[in-house]
Amino acid sequence: MPKLTNPYFSVRGSKIQGKGAFAKKAIRKGTRVIEYTGELIPADEADRRYDDAAMKRHHTFLFQICDGDVCIDAAVKGNDARFINHSCDPNCEPVEDKGRIFIEATRAIKSGEELCYNYGFSVDKDEHKDWKQKYRCNCGAPNCSGNLLIKPRKKSKAKKKART
Repeated sequence: MPKLTNPYFSVRGSKIQGKGAFAKKAIRKGTRVIEYTGELIPADEADRRYDDAAMKRHHTFLFQICDGDVCIDAAVKGNDARFINHSCDPNCEPVEDKGRIFIEATRAIKSGEELCYNYGFSVDKDEHKDWKQKYRCNCGAPNCSGNLLIKPRKKSKAKKKART
């Protein structure tokens, strides 16, 4: 089966982190750029697969859905949505719609611009001394917080799309 080409972005090397998604053309605010796909796994399986304590630097292709009970692991059967990097000044956001995640443009995006959204990682455990390094942010935005972590809250999840 041939790989589908995304009409909005291509993947190439990024100054932020590894590979990134770059707009092929101007993208209008509100455009659904891509669905985030991969293997659906329970949260405890995600914890088993990706042990933060054992990693030198946090790196997964996980996305929590369904109030954190289920994760999409884009490292398995995932698409190019997994290459959209984090930024503290994003131009996209994840939207959960009926148990699926879509990445939508929050503002007009210029051709050649890197697509990013705020990962909004939160941790349920006590902070370890090395987490600021493991979760460091490389976005370079003027408002960069320096890391991908936000203050702990109930559960991190995508914005839910209103059903009409």
